[in-house]
Parts: sequence; structure tokens; C-alpha cells
Amino acid sequence: MNHFNPRLLSRRNVLKSAGAGFGYLALAGLLGTTATKLLAADAKPVNPLAPKRPNFKPRAKRIIFVYMSGAMSQFDTFDYKPSLQKDDGKSGPGGGIITGSKFAFKQYGQTGSWFSELLPNLAQHADSLCWLRGLHTDTPAHPQAVVQLHTGSANAALTRPSMGAWLLYGLGTENQDLPGYITIDPPPNFGGAVNYGSAFLPAYYQGTRINDEGYLPNLKSSTASSLERQELDFIQSMNHDYAGHAWAPDPVDGIIKSYELGFRMQGKVPELLDISKEPQHVLDAYGITAGPKSSFARQCLMARRLSEAGVRFVEICQGGWDHHTNLHKGLIDRCGSIDRPVAALLADLGQRGLLDETLVLFGSEFGRQPTSQGPDGRDHNITGYSMFLAGAGVKKGFTYGATDDYGFRAVAGQMHSDDLHATILALMGLDHEKLTYRYAGRDFRLTNVAGKVASDIFA
Repeated sequence: MNHFNPRLLSRRNVLKSAGAGFGYLALAGLLGTTATKLLAADAKPVNPLAPKRPNFKPRAKRIIFVYMSGAMSQFDTFDYKPSLQKDDGKSGPGGGIITGSKFAFKQYGQTGSWFSELLPNLAQHADSLCWLRGLHTDTPAHPQAVVQLHTGSANAALTRPSMGAWLLYGLGTENQDLPGYITIDPPPNFGGAVNYGSAFLPAYYQGTRINDEGYLPNLKSSTASSLERQELDFIQSMNHDYAGHAWAPDPVDGIIKSYELGFRMQGKVPELLDISKEPQHVLDAYGITAGPKSSFARQCLMARRLSEAGVRFVEICQGGWDHHTNLHKGLIDRCGSIDRPVAALLADLGQRGLLDETLVLFGSEFGRQPTSQGPDGRDHNITGYSMFLAGAGVKKGFTYGATDDYGFRAVAGQMHSDDLHATILALMGLDHEKLTYRYAGRDFRLTNVAGKVASDIFA
């Protein structure tokens, strides 16, 4: 929180004060709060996180964003280019040496989609995927591009609300005992908390961060539930009083909501995030074993459990894709850690009927070049790269857009990151031009003053 005032209390501060000899009435008087307001309060405040009516009928209810941090090489995984293989070693049109993939590709499914040998499990879902092949963005620098993908703005100095925060603001959440927006192991660099923050939106729309072990800081309490409820009611009565003043900072409301949500979460979250209770065949399907090597697999299973429980937006992350060097060994390692879990996530969602309501987005902040960088690497490419969607609202086995023969730039179905955001919001039933928030004298939105919905991909 940017502004701190001693009148905004934490549970620890109240207990510390009480231990120092301050009685209930003395503490209330010291802070200028009428504690008896709690007893007299009849009206319940409007819950800003309650489910809200979308602008039009949604095609999806929730999103799982599977984010590959660092820019996955599309040419070595799922974007086969015959010209790249044929002209390997030749000078490229814009300079540099054309570099074909050293991995074998083949076609899968009735659609004949190409996958490299690195992704055999994901390839089994070839006919379920909706490819976006004409993506492009504005900056080849990771910090700006990552923030732009997550917030719509590459200007890290002027932070904007994240995509998940906008969705929560526009739609609310289905499960009032859980956060509506959860990010699991987000990238520690490239913008950090900005990527799941709420910026100028009220603080209760920001993402809740957990790790792949299901750890959520400060969730468990050693105090009996009934006593803790009394303590919290007392604290909240004072916080509400403070929030009622015109000079109270905006984050106060978020603190109030977070205390209430935190109290409710104590009874729900530990059990929900305990994946050890899953049947062994499910753990085996995701490839979950003990130790850090199963980190991403645990994220995928947790994402399914959270989505099943009604969390509106879940992001999971796998880093380590920035292969300027060590491209081939690095890709073997990274693809080996995500291929089986992502395939299992899609299959698991499908078997449970959740894929009909859940949109899965898979991709990176940009792609990589068809030319070599050093003896074993590829540089950044912002003018043409791929992502895929799967699940609710999108056509199966469909390809939208294309890059040129070498994959340098998008030549058909060009889709800027603003267009991607507009399309995702539309799939969730939101008009990106109407989803606005007034701040600093103007109306802001996720798509800035741009954004075109790619309705051709809609099922």
C-alpha cells in the first residue's frame, strides 16, 4: 500500500495494543472510532467482487493463462517452415543466416498440424487447438513486452491494471471464498508484481500470488476461529470508519476486503491446494513426482482445481525460454517440463466438462528469429509469432493468421497484443471499448485506444 496511516489497523497491531493494556473502549477512543457501529450496522455494503452481468453472452466463464516466460522458439516447437529447412545456412532476406530447426517435425490429427519431436503429448491435442499465427507486438525488450502482454501497456513507469484485474473488475468472481484471480509462481523479473497488479483499479482486483506448493503467506492462524472473528470485526469497524473519510487513501477498501477474504480462505484454500489427495492416476498423468522438477506439473494440476472451484483467472508460469544461447539443449529441458503437464491439463479439463467453460491461452511475450544468433541461439522476434487457444468459445483445429515463408513477420491475420486482449475480453462477454475505469481525468481500458476483436476464431 502506498500510503500508511496508523489508524488502518492490522490484527497484529490490535493484539499488540491490547497486550500493552489498552482496553476496548480506550483503544476505540484513541483511534476516533465508534466500536459500537458494528453492533448497530444493518446494511451490508455492496460486494464489488460479486458476479456481474457481462456486456453480452459470454463464450467462456474463466481463463487459464499458461505463460512461457522468455519467448519460446516457435520454429523448434510448433511452427514448421519448409523454406527454413530448405535454405538452412543461407543468407536471410534481412541479413543473418537462415537457421532451420534441428528437431524432427511431423503432422498430427485430421488437421495435419505440425509439431516437433519435443512436444509429442501436446501434439495429441492437435485437433483441439486454435492457433494465432499472426501475432506481433511493439518492443523486443523483455521487461516492456512482458508488461504489455499482461497489462496492455509497455510503459512500466505508468503501470496499468493487469488482464486478470480487468476481468475481475468487469465480471466479479463465482466463488466468494476464494480470490477471483490467482497467479502461481509468476516471473520474478520482467515487471514482477506489475504483471498481476491492479494499478489504479481498487486493490481487491489484484491477483493473489501463491507458489507451486500451494503456499499462501500468512493464511493460517493460531487463534480460535470464533475469537478471530471477533477480533476481525473489531478491526474492520475501525477500518470502515477510517475509509469513510474523504482523505482516506484508495487502498483502504482493498485492505478491508482482503481481511474478509483471508478469513474465509482459511477454511477453503488449504484443502483446495492440497494436490496429494488427487488419485494416483491423475498425478501420473501430469507427471507429478516429489521435488522441483515437477514444479510446473503441480501448477497445471492446481490450475485445474482452482478453475473447477470457480476462480475467474488463473495464470501459471514456466521460465527459462530466453535461448540466445544453448538453444537445443535448453529446449529439450524446457519442453520436457511442460509437454506432458499441459497435455494432461487439456485432457483433464475435457474429461471433467470444464473445457466447455474454460479458455486456455498458451504463449510467450514474443517469438524468436528464423536466423541464428551465435553458434546455438535465436534472437527476439516481435513482428511474427504464435500462440494457441483451446477450450471455450474458440474453433477447434483452426489456424488464424500466418507469417511469411521464413517466419520473419506476420502477413495475414495480423494480431497485435491489443487485438489479443480485445478478443479475450469478447470471449468472456466483455466489450473492450466499454470496459473502462475513470482515472486522472480520463477513461482507461485494457486495450488503450486500439484493439480489434478476431471474431473469425469464435466457435
